[in-house]
Amino acid sequence: MAVALASSSLFFSCETTELELVESPNSLPEGSGDPSFLLNSIQLAYRNNAITFNGNGESLTRIGTFGSRDYFNGLTGGSLDGAWTRTYAGIFADVIAIEQLAEDPTQDLRFHLGTAKVMQAHSLLWLVDYIGDIPFTEALNPIEFPSPNVDAGASVYEGALGILNEGKALLESISAGDALVPAVDMFYDEDPTKWVKAANSIAMKAAITTGDIATFNAIVAEGNFITDAEDDLQFQYGTNLLNPNTQHPDYFANYTEQGVGPYRSNWLMGTMLENNDPRIRYYFYRQSGCTPGASCDPEGDGETLSCSLETSPPHYNGFTFCFLEDGYWGRDHGDDRGAPPDEFVKTATGVYPSGGKLDANNFDNLVVVEQEDGSFALELDEDDDLVGLGEGGVGAGIEPIILSSYVDFWRAEAAMVSGDPGAAAGFIQSGLEKSIAKVQGFGDLDQSAVNGILSADIDSNTGELSNVVLANTLLPTSADNQAFIDDVVADFNNADTDGKWNILAEQFWITMYGGGAEAYNFYRRQGYPTTLQPNLEADPGAFPRSFPYTTGEIVANPNISQKPDQNVQVFWDTNPPSAVSGGFPAAN
Repeated sequence: MAVALASSSLFFSCETTELELVESPNSLPEGSGDPSFLLNSIQLAYRNNAITFNGNGESLTRIGTFGSRDYFNGLTGGSLDGAWTRTYAGIFADVIAIEQLAEDPTQDLRFHLGTAKVMQAHSLLWLVDYIGDIPFTEALNPIEFPSPNVDAGASVYEGALGILNEGKALLESISAGDALVPAVDMFYDEDPTKWVKAANSIAMKAAITTGDIATFNAIVAEGNFITDAEDDLQFQYGTNLLNPNTQHPDYFANYTEQGVGPYRSNWLMGTMLENNDPRIRYYFYRQSGCTPGASCDPEGDGETLSCSLETSPPHYNGFTFCFLEDGYWGRDHGDDRGAPPDEFVKTATGVYPSGGKLDANNFDNLVVVEQEDGSFALELDEDDDLVGLGEGGVGAGIEPIILSSYVDFWRAEAAMVSGDPGAAAGFIQSGLEKSIAKVQGFGDLDQSAVNGILSADIDSNTGELSNVVLANTLLPTSADNQAFIDDVVADFNNADTDGKWNILAEQFWITMYGGGAEAYNFYRRQGYPTTLQPNLEADPGAFPRSFPYTTGEIVANPNISQKPDQNVQVFWDTNPPSAVSGGFPAAN
């Protein structure tokens, strides 16, 4: 607590002379405190950092939606403010506090400190990836350096990897039967071997990001990294609504009495729909079978989807604009329109990864209804509570951080960089197999979805049904899954180099739905896919190569000046600069 209070000077460097005359009654003496509470705080801060970077990475790369026609105004000093504060004033301070407690020889805190350092290192890598040069050496001593200077991004990367190795060494030193202080592990149920795999996978992430293929391959050769779903680095949410709310935040924002809040990405849904992707019913839950402007309603609807009455912008030639077929109802990249009354018709997040509903054409489900004359008939289910509280998996989803499928796509990228597209094809296949199996496993969270009646014959006198077709017949079979994977791999093998990169990137990004922090990194280092839907604005400004410094730090710290614009590239981004036309990445 004392260190946390001191570290707050990183953000609020005002004079506190009077306060320093007495010991704060809220501060604990050095060396006191509960290490498990400190570790819990670090884990939740790390989870929240994952939410922040996943969300920002997805919004820029069309996995999610970006609600600004101007890139400069769409990213602000507040975009990463929470992650900055959590990392420095939260994780840094709590790690130091655990280190102090670990000096007590009667407490074995190797697990606490080892896992804490892994999460601290990963958070630092994220900050460098998204912002660039950040405080590090002086940030570790906030009392001596209340206004820390930034270190070069490459230096911080090196320091973060040093912390990662320290954490891994502590975890590797743990043996069965060691009298460790018990901990609540929200990720791996106190299994140090899984944390070591996670640490090695974070090191792989750093190596592929910086183009260090030799180090990447060396970690692969050792074989001790995330390769199976049981080792996936993810946070498991619960179903509790109040005191506390443990549900996935996307579920909480989509399954409400007021309907769906955020929009889904038209680029992502359209790409999956076009390719008949077997994950689409698990990623998205439709509330309607028809989107205005589509072939089912070519006249459009100006009230619920005003763009359905508009012509496509000239620069959208060849790209999806405004609407999709089959009721997939989202928004285009850069759409900044206000919210029309579409809460109960637009597409919601599905059963994966947010624990929502599995899409089995539930909006068309038939029910047996007794008529006034005593006969029976089949009618459409008019239940308006399609996305209400308690529906589907009740929010018991996950926050993906590093999944085994992601690692396979990293390996595919490394193979492509090394000039081995044959190996890349194998890793794409493996990544898709793991992704589809994991995603479809979430279908069990929503058993109600597969029992709806799609068609049947009914005896109007008795209400007995015959020739019943249930909704579960719509769900992909193992043969459907295999056919999809075979098609992707065949297309990859038959494509030229650019085509191969586009397929790899598209499938990697689709696989990262819900956990897209690394999509932004991939896009800046490789420049693919070139098939992305443009911003609605023909001139949205150059694509952001980094995020601005946080407003809170700029206001409080005179040693950090705000960047002139978002064209500043982080140290590992050595590609040509962005430009409105003809710059890098090509799709922007």
